Amino acid sequence: MLEQLKETVCKDNKALPKNGLVLWTSGNVSAKDPETEYVVIKPSGIHFDDLTPDNMIVVDLAGNVIEGELTPSVDTESHLYVYNHCPDVLGITHTHSPYATAFSIAGESLPIYTTTSAAVFGREIPLSEVAAVGEKAIGAEIVRCYQETNCPAILLKNHGVFTVGKSATNSLKNAVILEETAQSVYYARTLNAKLEPLESSYTSEVYVFYQNNYGQK
Repeated sequence: MLEQLKETVCKDNKALPKNGLVLWTSGNVSAKDPETEYVVIKPSGIHFDDLTPDNMIVVDLAGNVIEGELTPSVDTESHLYVYNHCPDVLGITHTHSPYATAFSIAGESLPIYTTTSAAVFGREIPLSEVAAVGEKAIGAEIVRCYQETNCPAILLKNHGVFTVGKSATNSLKNAVILEETAQSVYYARTLNAKLEPLESSYTSEVYVFYQNNYGQK
């Protein structure tokens, strides 16, 4: 069942450490199949090097395991909360990537300073409130931020990063660009320069151009 989607989700999970977004076994990528509405996610506590398409877990939107012998990620409930409340979301990535997480710890949203972040996000990266204990509460905070801002990246306060997308790979790309952006801003601050975010009108112009022209059609 969903063999191609399991291959994609496995590949995208393995890309997390390769892009410096996670350490040890933390972090995950999931995807929702639009036809069956089943969700594919990585198993809990398994090293990324040991992941295979065959050990990906398939669950329904209520969290029932449809396929897989291992325990699904402990973040599954938060992913499912987002999928249940945001039907346009088909992929989710969760990381504790160091530079973006640093902004979440500092309690700062991340303005748009670069044309790359303008092209991908189109607006300031929001900072959530501290989510109550429990994965459902985390999911609810992600949904609130996403629905209020329509930004596909969220800095979860004192926790890490959640990004959403139209596919698992799209959400992963958003996580990579967010970390690149946070790193660039962090380094720019060490130059003791006065940083000025891009004008919102220019950011919107870059975003529209990128969304309509970048990549293969």
